[in-house]
Amino acid sequence: MAGNTLLFKSNYAVSSKIEPFYKGGKVQISHDEQYIFCTCGPKVNILQIDTGKIIHSIEQDDQEDITSFSLSPDDEVLVTASRALLLKQWDWKQEKCARSWRAIHNVPVASMTFDCTSTLLATGGCDGTIKLWDVVKQYCTHNLKGSSGVVHLVEFHPDISRLQLFSSSVDCGIRIWDLRTSKCICVLESHYSAVTALAFSPDGQTLISSGRDKICSVWDLKKKAVKRTVPVYEAVEGVVLLPGTSDYSQMGVKGEGLHFVTAGSKGVLRVWDSSSARCVFTQVLPDAPALKIEEGDLDPRSLMHLLPMPRSNRLATVTAEHNILIYQMPALTVQQQFVGYNDDVLDVKFLGKDDTHIVVATNSSQLKVFELATNSCQILYGHTDTILSIDVFRKGSMFASCAKDNSLRLWKMDLKSGHVRCVAQGSGHSNAVGSVACSRLKKAFLVSGSQDCTIKVWDLPDPLPDVGCEPVLMTARLTEKAHDKDVNSVTISPNDKLLASGSQDRTAKLWSLADMSLLGVFRGHSRGVWCVQFSPVDQVLATASADGSIKIWSIQDFSCLKTFEGHDASVLKIIFVSRGTQLVSSGSDGLVKLWTIKTNECVKTFDAHQDKVWALHGGSKDDLMVTGSADSTITLWKFERLWILWCVHRQQELSNLLHEKKYLKALGIAISLDQPHTALRVIREIRQQEDGIQELEKTLLKLRQDQKASVLRYSVVWNTNSRSCLDAQAVLQVLLTHLSPEEILQYQGTRTHLEGLIPYTERHMQRISRLLQASMFLDYMWQKMRITGGIDR
Repeated sequence: MAGNTLLFKSNYAVSSKIEPFYKGGKVQISHDEQYIFCTCGPKVNILQIDTGKIIHSIEQDDQEDITSFSLSPDDEVLVTASRALLLKQWDWKQEKCARSWRAIHNVPVASMTFDCTSTLLATGGCDGTIKLWDVVKQYCTHNLKGSSGVVHLVEFHPDISRLQLFSSSVDCGIRIWDLRTSKCICVLESHYSAVTALAFSPDGQTLISSGRDKICSVWDLKKKAVKRTVPVYEAVEGVVLLPGTSDYSQMGVKGEGLHFVTAGSKGVLRVWDSSSARCVFTQVLPDAPALKIEEGDLDPRSLMHLLPMPRSNRLATVTAEHNILIYQMPALTVQQQFVGYNDDVLDVKFLGKDDTHIVVATNSSQLKVFELATNSCQILYGHTDTILSIDVFRKGSMFASCAKDNSLRLWKMDLKSGHVRCVAQGSGHSNAVGSVACSRLKKAFLVSGSQDCTIKVWDLPDPLPDVGCEPVLMTARLTEKAHDKDVNSVTISPNDKLLASGSQDRTAKLWSLADMSLLGVFRGHSRGVWCVQFSPVDQVLATASADGSIKIWSIQDFSCLKTFEGHDASVLKIIFVSRGTQLVSSGSDGLVKLWTIKTNECVKTFDAHQDKVWALHGGSKDDLMVTGSADSTITLWKFERLWILWCVHRQQELSNLLHEKKYLKALGIAISLDQPHTALRVIREIRQQEDGIQELEKTLLKLRQDQKASVLRYSVVWNTNSRSCLDAQAVLQVLLTHLSPEEILQYQGTRTHLEGLIPYTERHMQRISRLLQASMFLDYMWQKMRITGGIDR
């Protein structure tokens, strides 16, 4: 029986977070190929490739954005440049700034690179100058002038004996600088748009340059002339030479000549033969339909960087959506994928047999499936507009999504490989589909709710196609005009017989799934209903509304049984936990709250997000929870059983202390548990003693300052209830009599608390005055009755 005892939850702890770590800019991989360095505003984040975790974060003290950085080839020194025109040298493993100095550039540094010896650092500025620094002896060695505009590319020749530096600026030429004479010895002119990358052959005699003018140029560095121009028909952002030591026949490499890989606006890797200028291999992207891109807009799948990983024979690419993909050559299979920036997280659900993955809908047309152990991500293409909602079938290998493209899709995960593919799709709504729900008992049907005010029921195809086959089309079995405004939420009862819907028209409705007949309407919210949920055990429905409240309704007579108020703004999502005895809610105020239904009490408030918490889901074993917010952060929460045991132990200790009349310790424990009701119980025990007033005074004045602040905060709550107002007034009398106004005002939120006391205290005074008047009248009547009775006798 002990194993089946229901433990009320009272605390969740943050288990892990998936946060934005890259928002555009430079990306560099360490030479040992264990870490990825990338910029994120005023930070350089360092991602460990094996685990997908951010292990270090180098942050500017002045909070100025980092414009460029470079890691030395020996992986020891990191140098950053910021908008404050400072260069900083970091011991990145200790996250300490070793030294900082003025960059001498009049405007921010745009590009930066080390030479192969890790001693010389070149910085290209927005002022058209290039500075060279000896990072060991700590002085500026060269000041190279002559470039026009922003110097966005600097690169040392790999043969250090040549002492040559290559640079490019907005004039589209490639300048070669002789560092012995500090003069430009040649300008290589071939491109008509910005030069984006340079790649040197192993012998140092050939250079390949790529540009946004849709060509790559092969240069003979002896003759300083173009050997061949390769038209690639896309704006190229990165170029990498394939080493001649491995077999790349799978990538179309057959001869011994120089072959190079390009990455650009088409979002695919292509291999080119430099001697024939032919494309010998084009990467095929699975499940990636063409997107509707307006002219001039950037395709989110465009590649912005291409980075070699020669030690492990891999390539890394960075997309316009800030995703970092690592490919294993020669097959070019995706080995790992990291999402640098999620944008607004609109929905998130656990996936997999033991909640090993999460599927995330962000403010984009792609779904992201994260493996929680490594943070590696699989991106799912299919929808053509923003995905709004996800729901998962039981046992977690299949889920459905719906989007602004008026469609919904069914996805299936291969439990062995972890790969997810679309197996079915349906369309029929005339506006965005805002909510989708999966059947609970069997994988039999879906329900969708749309901004066209209708609800549709979709039967799943039988049998379902295997992963990898073409998606089959679903058609709606039933369609019902359900509400007067957008349908925000739909949910299916645990027995698959009932459907509930919540709408912007401020109502929730109950439907029979057999024929979509309306069973009843839940009215009581003053603003739109954002979420509806059936209890897993009781015949009740929970609704969350933009009016900031949560209501529990009976599905027998449609009456409101309970109302929970505590959020300062819209309540966006709710879930039942602890076998239906508790609720978790998330809101526009960025807070997540845990409620006990029986007592109407908010047990705990969790503050881990900076913006609206749109997404909330509980794990299959009721010990995990995941939240997603408009601050681009996904937070994984774990139920703390140790906290429960600690609380039980403290409650037992509290009872013993009250029995022994050790009130000071008992009140301290109640405050440490943050339980106002328990603290009230202690105050009442003290007041019931013979010398209760003196004992209360002695106990309260011995509390620490933070404990007194907590008791004052509790008193404001107690004062709102006529049953506990006398206890509140007794506490307030002690605190306000013995503490100076200056001391009280030091407590956090004191002004607000004291302002909240005034209207309720006035109300209590009026009530006591009326009671006193009534008692005086009774006393008068009693006296008159005694006199009259005496005369009659």
